Amino acid sequence: MIRVLSLAAAAVLAAGTAVADPIEGIWQTQADDGAFAMVRIEPCGAAFCGTITRTFKGGTEYESPNKGKQIVRAMVPQGGGAYTGQVWRPANDKVYNGKAKVSGMKMDLAGCVAGGLICKSQTWTKLQ
Repeated sequence: MIRVLSLAAAAVLAAGTAVADPIEGIWQTQADDGAFAMVRIEPCGAAFCGTITRTFKGGTEYESPNKGKQIVRAMVPQGGGAYTGQVWRPANDKVYNGKAKVSGMKMDLAGCVAGGLICKSQTWTKLQ
């Protein structure tokens, strides 16, 4: 009886311990117009969203007006490390259909137009 209760308690604890999705974490963007950022990606409803937490220009941290804004929006897992949603590009203040592919500590993130025929992509590095 004690063993059954121990197994049940272990199962409850294991179920309560969530495993982070590969896209979750702190990511460093690729430089765009000489600036880069750190983005925290976390769950937002059934999807994932990424908010700019720190900004750098020329390797020096600075207070960008983009800090606190969502750059990755409504990314929904498609399986195999792939995601679809939206991406905001601060350099031109436009939102694009987005897709991401996470592989280990790297993420290829693209914003696309024309039904995905024309895309501009970046490779981000996971910091934590």
